[in-house]
Amino acid sequence: MLQRLFLASTAFICLTVLGNITIASDTADSNGTHHHKTMEIAPGQPVPLVNLVVHPDAKKGWNLEVKVTNFSFALLSVNTAAKPGEGHAHLYVNGQKIARLYGNWYYLEYLPPGKNRITVS
Repeated sequence: MLQRLFLASTAFICLTVLGNITIASDTADSNGTHHHKTMEIAPGQPVPLVNLVVHPDAKKGWNLEVKVTNFSFALLSVNTAAKPGEGHAHLYVNGQKIARLYGNWYYLEYLPPGKNRITVS
């Protein structure tokens, strides 16, 4: 019997910034980093997917649009038992966790000059 497991769908995008432009169960380790256990997805259950779109803001910074499929952000379910297809996401810039996401949009004011990797999982 084939089992499907959901670890965390991840989308990433690399941006190059020139100059100094300003622009489920959950556990935490001693650094406050959250880790999620693997969740089995039952046969017939859709697999959650995430796609990240980065929009330059008209004034400064970046507007991150997190498009999800087979997933719902569930702010009111924080710190409750994990449910397939709902929860929150984590935003990383260059491997450093920036924020938990409870919705589809996030404003990112600054990225360091050079190539940056933005990841949502």
